[in-house]
Amino acid sequence: MENLFYITIGRQLGSGGRAIGEKLAAQLRIAFYDKELIYLASQKSGIGKEFFEEIDEKKTHSIFPSLLGMRTPLIDDHYASYYLSNETLFKIQSDVIRGLAEKQSCIFVGRCADYTLKDRPNGLNVFISANKEDRIKRVAMLQGLTEQKAKELIEKIDKRRAAYYNYYSDKIWGAASSYHLCVNSSVLGIDETAAFIRRFAEKRFGLGGGA
Repeated sequence: MENLFYITIGRQLGSGGRAIGEKLAAQLRIAFYDKELIYLASQKSGIGKEFFEEIDEKKTHSIFPSLLGMRTPLIDDHYASYYLSNETLFKIQSDVIRGLAEKQSCIFVGRCADYTLKDRPNGLNVFISANKEDRIKRVAMLQGLTEQKAKELIEKIDKRRAAYYNYYSDKIWGAASSYHLCVNSSVLGIDETAAFIRRFAEKRFGLGGGA
């Protein structure tokens, strides 16, 4: 188990971060987690996934009704005494991330995974950006939006991700000092950016190449 490693990916909307992560996971033959973490956190805790979806990469502080914090057969005993604040749901999700990283090599996208795993060895924290015009075109194409609507969505989601990351971690979203590697995917494109990060990871983890 001592050879396990993890890679976390922070990303601007439209930078292709998820696609790069999926390609990287396939090339390294390791597990990949993004939205899947919501389902796993729901399974582990017995709390409906809609609660995790509601706080997904959002910095909010509202407290769900205290009744939901009562001990029930549907909520794991470990969490039963908690109120279901966003901080509690974040803790549950973080526990899931830590549990996965203890069992297998993984790639995690977003959700402050780099901060959650900061005390574990063998990590690589990556942030993926892209030129604004490329991001707008990508989001417009993937979501069927006008370029103006895509631009507005990018600004909204990036602001939300930054607030979430800055609130739950002790670092700054997108700042070079918060990561081991920052890459602009517009320079090499999605496929070559994934290949570049793979080579970087092979060097960092001593994988010997060709993994």
